[in-house]
Amino acid sequence: MNSRITKSTMLIALLGLSSQLIAQETPTSVGRFSPTQFRTWSVGVHGGVLSPNTIFNGKDRDFQTAKENIGYGGYIKKQIFPALGIQADFLAGKVEGLRGISGIDANGNYTYANGSEFKTNIQWSGALSAVWNVANISINKTDGVLIPYLKGGAGYMSSGATTTGTPAALTDQGHYREGWFIPVGAGFKIAVAKGINVDLGYDVNFVKSDKFDGYNIGGYDRFSYGHAGLEFALGDKSKPQLQNYSSLANLNKQTAEESSELRRALSTAEQNAARDREQYAKDMGDDDGDGVANKFDKCPGTPSGTVVDGSGCPIKVQREIVKETRVITEADRKVVKDAISNLEFDLGKSTIRPKSYSTLDRVAGLLVEKNFSLKLAGHTDNTGGRELNLRLSKDRAESVKAYLVSQGANASRIEATGYGPDQPIATNSTAAGRQENRRVEFTLY
Repeated sequence: MNSRITKSTMLIALLGLSSQLIAQETPTSVGRFSPTQFRTWSVGVHGGVLSPNTIFNGKDRDFQTAKENIGYGGYIKKQIFPALGIQADFLAGKVEGLRGISGIDANGNYTYANGSEFKTNIQWSGALSAVWNVANISINKTDGVLIPYLKGGAGYMSSGATTTGTPAALTDQGHYREGWFIPVGAGFKIAVAKGINVDLGYDVNFVKSDKFDGYNIGGYDRFSYGHAGLEFALGDKSKPQLQNYSSLANLNKQTAEESSELRRALSTAEQNAARDREQYAKDMGDDDGDGVANKFDKCPGTPSGTVVDGSGCPIKVQREIVKETRVITEADRKVVKDAISNLEFDLGKSTIRPKSYSTLDRVAGLLVEKNFSLKLAGHTDNTGGRELNLRLSKDRAESVKAYLVSQGANASRIEATGYGPDQPIATNSTAAGRQENRRVEFTLY
């Protein structure tokens, strides 16, 4: 009666745990390029060799000689994390041994009786174990190829033993007994196809009884099971198996895809920059030679030698130009100094940033009001090629000239020159020095 209650309680517990595991959602992988879902359920079948000998046996054991027999079983597994799964194992078969203990000699050593033996039939056994994947060895594929693991848990079995020629044999030969055992093991899996693994392992089962071999002497009994089998993942075949998933391979994949995306972005940026340079050259050119850039020239195509205003249109009424000497005051110099200190361009370009417009407007007003002449000298640091720096310094000076002209300044009284890196005012060996060298100088006269 108690045996039936114990068996029923264990089955109910296993079913309850399985229901909770089934109710869990499929784990997802977080990452930009990672798969979002995995297969977490699998089943396995295996066969192998049952033996009373284990790697933990000492010199003294109930039966001196092991006799190997075929065992078989299967399991259902739920993978919780890539490195941890819960597995329900089932095992059946027969365990046999020869030459049981017959006594103790004068030296205190066990003696064994020839012709004695035991046979234990495992009617059924079930165990619930935690399986820890020690590693997931794969570099180039997200599905691991080799997965070593360790396992351990608790189980319950029904077994019956018969003995021959042993003095301490049990009286109820062949009677099936139920009891607990502790399975521990190690092994490794080899992925042979997507969702299919070869499973090679070795288990040692510690029986919580000394009656497993029908010979009630010594300590608790134990037996080993070396096995080989196949594991099959359940679920959508397009999804990877969680226990086989290699985060290292996924990281390599992400790195390669991100590098490819960065190369595409860089190529696009270079194409856009080339387009911008071409458009800038077109805008800042002076096709009709009137001193006003195309971008600001509202009257393109004026004949050569035509006197034009700041917008590039001919001056219809020529006024007598009275030259008079203007004194450059400290206030005038401050207007120019403020414009220089506030002058900023887009990185690597000659496009003036809007924050510089207000101080440049004051310079334009000064040129219109006092009819000053202005020399603009563009300079760069020595970063990059000299030819590129010469062009950039000239373009920046021309950009300032074009803006001043667009605000009414006389184009003929503004000179724009670029010197590139040839006239540094500070060392180019420091960031601060290079910042000082990147400038446009304003000279009133």
